[in-house]
Amino acid sequence: MKLIIAIVQDKDSNRLSGELVKSNFRATKLASTGGFLRAGNTTFMIGVDDSQVEAVMAVINKSCKVREQLVTPVTPMSGTTDSYLPLPVEVQVGGATVFVMPVDRFEHF
Repeated sequence: MKLIIAIVQDKDSNRLSGELVKSNFRATKLASTGGFLRAGNTTFMIGVDDSQVEAVMAVINKSCKVREQLVTPVTPMSGTTDSYLPLPVEVQVGGATVFVMPVDRFEHF
């Protein structure tokens, strides 16, 4: 038995949730916040048999795509800001960060 923890951007959350349901995988959704962009994320916890891990990974890969986004950097906290002009920079967002961990015991009541 494995526990899959997938952290996805909120924009991908509904699509992934729908695809998991269509593929008959149960998941628990938790609201979370990313560190770099401080953007909203959703963390999915999915318990599956060892043989189902690759199928879940395929659903996650299909549903969560990396995309480019313009972000304006935050103003520096120290020093003078007279010459600091925050110009938007393009960063990659989306996709998924996935952890697969062994589970000794799983019960559903």
